[in-house]
Amino acid sequence: MAMNLKLTLATIRAALQRRGNSAHDAEDLVQEAWVRLACYEREQVVVQPEAFMMRTALNLSIDAHRARVTRGEEVLAEDVVLIDLGPTAEGAVLAKERLARLSVGISRLNETTRSIFLSHRIDGLPYSEIAQAHGVSITTVHKHVARATLQLTTWMEGW
Repeated sequence: MAMNLKLTLATIRAALQRRGNSAHDAEDLVQEAWVRLACYEREQVVVQPEAFMMRTALNLSIDAHRARVTRGEEVLAEDVVLIDLGPTAEGAVLAKERLARLSVGISRLNETTRSIFLSHRIDGLPYSEIAQAHGVSITTVHKHVARATLQLTTWMEGW
């Protein structure tokens, strides 16, 4: 785990430096992203902490750049690094294909598991509310969500 964390932090620093930040600024942005992740995790579950940190660090970098420009620091046009965060055409097509495959996978779940899974993942309902609505225990809701997650993960493997 520690090795993955080191690789993740190095990857984030490298991404920030590719976008024109100095090594020192990149390190500061990574630290700020780390603090924000820690604060956010106090109240929410972060499923992909590496992605959270990357997105946070990039957003902080953009905010810092905007603040420098707003304060009137001189920025030359050739020094500006434009970041296109939109997906490529290929990425958009692949995303549509993955979404179509996921929809088929969800339709293959049994009705109860599908309903419980979608209530939790799409509607954001807590397990206690889902359990009450379906007349089952919270443990049963956990099992349905876990079963759906496992089946969908297996179904989506390779996509």
